[in-house]
Amino acid sequence: MIQRLGEIFYQLARRFLPHPFVFALLLTFVTFILALVWAGASPLAIVRHWQEGVFTPSLFVFMAQMCLVLVTGHALASTRPVAVLLSRLASLPRGARSAVALTAFIAMASALLNWGLGLIVGALFAREVARSARARGIALHYPLVVAAGYTGLMIWHGGFSGSAPLMVATAGHFLEKEIGIIPVTQTLLSPGNLVSRGALLIAAPLLLALMVPRGPRSSLALNAPDTGRIANDDSSGEVEEPSGAMGASTLADRLERSRALALLGAALAVLFLVLHFAAQRLGGLDLNAIILIFLAAGLALHGTPARYARAVDAAAPGASGILLQFPFYFGIMGIMKGAGLIALLAQAFIGISEWLARAGFPTNASYSITTFLAASVVNTFVPSGGGQWAVQGPIAVEAATHLGVPMHKAVLAVVYGDEFTNMIQPFWTLPILAITGLKASEILGYTALLMLLVTPIYVVSLLL
Repeated sequence: MIQRLGEIFYQLARRFLPHPFVFALLLTFVTFILALVWAGASPLAIVRHWQEGVFTPSLFVFMAQMCLVLVTGHALASTRPVAVLLSRLASLPRGARSAVALTAFIAMASALLNWGLGLIVGALFAREVARSARARGIALHYPLVVAAGYTGLMIWHGGFSGSAPLMVATAGHFLEKEIGIIPVTQTLLSPGNLVSRGALLIAAPLLLALMVPRGPRSSLALNAPDTGRIANDDSSGEVEEPSGAMGASTLADRLERSRALALLGAALAVLFLVLHFAAQRLGGLDLNAIILIFLAAGLALHGTPARYARAVDAAAPGASGILLQFPFYFGIMGIMKGAGLIALLAQAFIGISEWLARAGFPTNASYSITTFLAASVVNTFVPSGGGQWAVQGPIAVEAATHLGVPMHKAVLAVVYGDEFTNMIQPFWTLPILAITGLKASEILGYTALLMLLVTPIYVVSLLL
């Protein structure tokens, strides 16, 4: 049954889901209309909000961070030691189902530690699993393996890099006067959240494994045209020196081949990381730290500046989707926030929650579910955990105060809604698509079905 549903969702997504850039343009148009009709904003004001969003300095920093995570992670994966490690891990599965399940488990476990790490590790491992399967003559459905590598974004916000829970646990956060400090023992480390993470970590790999197609479609990773970009990529290990380079004798050539210079650059990055983690401990594992970890390891393992530079050159084209599409989503965020659409959406769901409470439904349950649904809808337009909490958080807190709902429930309801609809949001697929060479329409059908199948886990977690 699940296998058949997976095939149906896969075909529907391939037929009707446009390129992520087209989706971003359509979403921009929809947001413009909503701001005009629902929020009553003037066209000039909407354009101004869009411009403010596009050119927000902090969002440009985030875009640069995502590009660097992608490029440095890709460059690290092209080193011989990492390629060998990934190859050995990828050789563990003995069939299509175990390949999908292992990919999902590794991606999700990595994302629990840090969302950026899970995104890149999931992509690199999915690619290596397909390469290993092809080399061993194992037929598997490559788009499903890549979809499994994307599942870390479904579990990340309840993990150690969760934006909202970490924010409200930090002294001086913007809602401290209203809710005080909420320790992670009530959110990330609460029994309900730990159970939900464990349930997702077990259920998602198993459900994806049950989606593996039977018959001819299971051999896509071996011979289908739509995976040829990976199927023809037989590179493994380090980027080799160009012919004749080892015989070069100029000062510039010697510097480019200098192992000492590469190790010095890596040592500087490591020194910063030591100081960074000494000050912030595990909380210091942010995007900047991940970039430096990838950079230091890549420099050290490639061995020379020239090899590392060529590895980065090979990885850089994969960042084109981020550079093109992220500004449009920043503009959408600007309209949603500036025109008050996020507040309108949240207030609408809060109204539903209050109506359900008056109708006799338990207040905690109605609030948690409606806030979860509101966060799920908002995430479609504002695919940023921290950014979403900054705008929706005050509304969720005000409603929780009015209804007498514990504040940690308000935080987790927004957290779960934010990560839930990542499975149908092309925004976060861009890095994994750049690494694996697929289209969003080839993986989002599977992740959309997975999202629906694990809905009971989220609902039960919210109701407990």
